[in-house]
Amino acid sequence: MRAILAIDQGTTNSKAVLVSETGEIVGRGSAPVGISYPKPGWVEQDPRRLYASVCEAVEACLRAGPNVAIEAVAISNQRESVTAWDADTGEALGPVVSWQCRRTAQDCERLVAEGRLDRVQALTGLPLDPMFPGSKFRWLLDRIAAGRSVRLGTIDSWLVHCLTGGRRHVCDASNAARSQLFDLREQRWSEELGEIFGVDIALLPEVLDSSADFGRTQGLPGVPDGTPIMAAIGDSHAALFGHGAFKPGDGKVTFGTGSSVMTTLSHFIPPRNGVTTTVAWRIRGKPTFAFEGNILVCAASLPWMADILGLADVAALVELAASAEPGGPGFVPAFVGLGAPYWNADARALFSQINFNTTRAQMARSVTDSIALQVHDVIAAMRTQSGGALGAIYVDGGPSQNRFLMQCVANLIEHPVIQCEAPEASALGAAYLAGLSIGLWSDLDIVAALPRNTQSIEPQPVDRVGLLETWNDALARSTSRETKAKGE
Repeated sequence: MRAILAIDQGTTNSKAVLVSETGEIVGRGSAPVGISYPKPGWVEQDPRRLYASVCEAVEACLRAGPNVAIEAVAISNQRESVTAWDADTGEALGPVVSWQCRRTAQDCERLVAEGRLDRVQALTGLPLDPMFPGSKFRWLLDRIAAGRSVRLGTIDSWLVHCLTGGRRHVCDASNAARSQLFDLREQRWSEELGEIFGVDIALLPEVLDSSADFGRTQGLPGVPDGTPIMAAIGDSHAALFGHGAFKPGDGKVTFGTGSSVMTTLSHFIPPRNGVTTTVAWRIRGKPTFAFEGNILVCAASLPWMADILGLADVAALVELAASAEPGGPGFVPAFVGLGAPYWNADARALFSQINFNTTRAQMARSVTDSIALQVHDVIAAMRTQSGGALGAIYVDGGPSQNRFLMQCVANLIEHPVIQCEAPEASALGAAYLAGLSIGLWSDLDIVAALPRNTQSIEPQPVDRVGLLETWNDALARSTSRETKAKGE
């Protein structure tokens, strides 16, 4: 059997899947990555552990799957997380500074105060927010000893470096587009942006198409040396591609630690209303663009609340939440500020409108509802900006398999959402791109026709007005810069 080995390197786990020539997943493996919080608002990972988790996931996948001939390797990866390493020795020169990390919030505020925001957004489609890598690259460089031969990269470039024994320093256009140093219209690294952020763009990787030759493997356990790496793409972009969301207006919501909402565009549209414009993927030199809204905390709030309520696990929390009628207190999961469409680094997590009649079930429900409410706000901003109709909206990631959570999403956006049986949409998207590279599938129509077991969840009537009023009140409290003491 011919197959593609797809690596999906995520925030909490690295996963590996084997995808057959019929588009089916025939083997799976995963391994934890590990994450640390050295200071409030700081989030980082060990780049060596990150790559070790990839190797462990690949080994587990190959043990679980059938004997296959691996035609190619594909990569999807967590985005906006960056690191640095020595070009000569491959030694890691700093941590992986996570996409969730807020350590450069003051640097971003300074750039806004200097009047840089409009120009940065015009070139990159991204706001000045510590989620994005421009200021993080500078932070890393400031802590590297003089005289080192430095390479800077997104996670796909670090993985390619490791997978090829240091032979290639490359990334794909989708990851470059999230770096804040890439000119979307020109499709190249920008000297101007490098000057704004204080980053020498010569240290950055060569930018390739998402479906391209990224080099040959060396030392990947269970995989013959010399196996071609034929695709790399950011995980959210990969999920959009994996669903076959190729028509303008089609989109997807990936649910995980955070959440990414993306809709495909017919052409480049400058960003407004708190959503970003990005390269969805690039094939044969032609970029496809998309709107995106990045939600910083999504399912990560569920285990936190389960622990506070003394519940066994997230499943118990969701079951408790489902027993409560909507309309209880409001909850804003701004543990590391708020992303799209609010972009408020100072926002803080809170409950609002709690009283003596508030029950445990209502508290649980307010946390699960916050997932759907954030998605609602992002999609509303996209609808306002594009003026076009929504097409097919797919959902993926672990929480997407929960019918109750996805019903809440469909209800609030007043649009069907399409559940997919296999939650590994990112890995599938990367595999499909690699398959296009090696001719396993000939074109996008063939990819779109590959079997996908899906189920549509239709919206049901709910008191959206009441839910949104409570939510907006909680948001206003969360994003207030002043704490007002009220005397009674």
